[in-house]
Amino acid sequence: MSKEDRMIELLEELVKWARVTSFPKVKELLIRMLVSPEEKVAYQSSNGEKTSREIAGIANVSQPTISKWWKAWIRAGVAESVSVQRGERAKRIFSLDDFGIEVPIIENPEIEEDGKGIG
Repeated sequence: MSKEDRMIELLEELVKWARVTSFPKVKELLIRMLVSPEEKVAYQSSNGEKTSREIAGIANVSQPTISKWWKAWIRAGVAESVSVQRGERAKRIFSLDDFGIEVPIIENPEIEEDGKGIG
């Protein structure tokens, strides 16, 4: 086995251990940060491709609320910043499903005429 192959093997093992040991802390952080159904839906929908306005409509909250949440999630390390032509978006790092955190369905969201969610 070459030295590089051995280094890759060790790094892969470290990643496995990091996942196992950090899983409970990440789950705790997500539960603490995503209190409301709207926050859970917004986080799970934040794929780096949807705009804050689109996420606001899905989660039935205002666009400024999504922007505020995105900033908090990026600071906490549960989302990453994605640069786009018109600014920044957030992309979730984790799937709530992987942590057994239920993502509720928000039925009949009330959308204002300009496409912004209310709330």
